[in-house]
Amino acid sequence: MPEYEFVDVYVPRGVSRKETTRLLTDHAEYGHWELHRLRLDPDGSRRVRLRRRIIRQIRATW
Repeated sequence: MPEYEFVDVYVPRGVSRKETTRLLTDHAEYGHWELHRLRLDPDGSRRVRLRRRIIRQIRATW
């Protein structure tokens, strides 16, 4: 089972949809994050949870 690390991003209601898309695209492209969950609150703000896989390296024994 893969392990993931998570980060929560809060986007206030004044931020446009286009700016939010750009923000999440930057996180995905440069930080290797992927969208796990997006919640749109009644006041128009967004709560986004991003995740990325934790890759553990095995120590070489030679």
